[in-house]
Amino acid sequence: MTLWFVFALMTVAAIFAVLWPLSRGASAPDGGNEAAVYKDQLDEVERDAAAGLIGVAEAEAARVEIGRRLLAAADGQRDLPSRANLGLRRASAVVALIGLPIVAVTFYLSLGSPYLGDFPLAARTRTADANQPIENMVAQVEAHLEKKPTDGRGWTVLAPVLARLGRFDDAVRAYRNVIAYAGDSADRRSDLGEALAGAAGGVVTAEAKAEFERAVAQNADEPKASYFLGLAAEQDGRPADAAKIWQGMLAKAPADAPWRPLLQAALARVGAPAAPAVSSDAMAAAKDMNEDDRNAMIRGMVDRLATRLKQNGDDVEGWLRLVRAYIVMGERDKAVSAQTQARQAVAGDAERLRQLNDGLKKLGLDG
Repeated sequence: MTLWFVFALMTVAAIFAVLWPLSRGASAPDGGNEAAVYKDQLDEVERDAAAGLIGVAEAEAARVEIGRRLLAAADGQRDLPSRANLGLRRASAVVALIGLPIVAVTFYLSLGSPYLGDFPLAARTRTADANQPIENMVAQVEAHLEKKPTDGRGWTVLAPVLARLGRFDDAVRAYRNVIAYAGDSADRRSDLGEALAGAAGGVVTAEAKAEFERAVAQNADEPKASYFLGLAAEQDGRPADAAKIWQGMLAKAPADAPWRPLLQAALARVGAPAAPAVSSDAMAAAKDMNEDDRNAMIRGMVDRLATRLKQNGDDVEGWLRLVRAYIVMGERDKAVSAQTQARQAVAGDAERLRQLNDGLKKLGLDG
């Protein structure tokens, strides 16, 4: 409170320093009236000339010079501000002295936070806690966005965090707000489509597919949208179409593109004949990628496929895709375990068992 009182006094002092000269009238020159002085000098010249102390030419020159100064002094007296102007300046000074603080306080009450409590000194000097739980930081951002729901930058920060936390429904809403308040773009449409697919348990729904198609319409080379359109084709039972999309992406992708291992794994999963071999180096690179993005995406799809096959083990092609995925990921033990489970699931159907064994032989698991 003392600090604010000092600030107020400093403000008043500054205003007075500026406005005080406006309230003062013109002061008379020191030493009396200047015109009267020059008149006395003229009288003195006349006396000296009459007494013969100075010559006629000198007296005339003195009269001319003193007369010139007298006229200048008279003009200066006429230039002094009138009392009416002085009153106007004083009124302006009073209005400024009272009006400026009122305007400042009004702006502060409307734009500032006058009722915000003081922060303890320890809280002001403490640096941000890097170990603060992510949920707490998300809650702070959400509280901010409740007050300012049109803050596009805030939604842009929040949306990917919600997706990583698995809060896909909230992430969908956040990405929609990103597009609404921060602008539309291909990558934002792709992020929205990915969140919609996440909310559907990894299934590329019609709504998610529409967002990916909008992204590709804006940027034909948007990798995430293209990948998910291939995944949609795979889920619709069109592996050839999926392979075509992914092979086209691989053909255009730079050698160091981070999504190359993901595409190679996807092509191996659908058994594309032209799919490049997935080397151990490529899989190692895939494991070194951002776990919250592409590697988690692969793992999630494989886990969902394994769960589905445990519920319905009659899908021979599904078992072969699962075994192939484990092989591509370098997890041969899981591939062998999946092979055993598959044979147990179709043991009662000779035709399905034959198809399974033929497929396993092609994958190099015929034991």
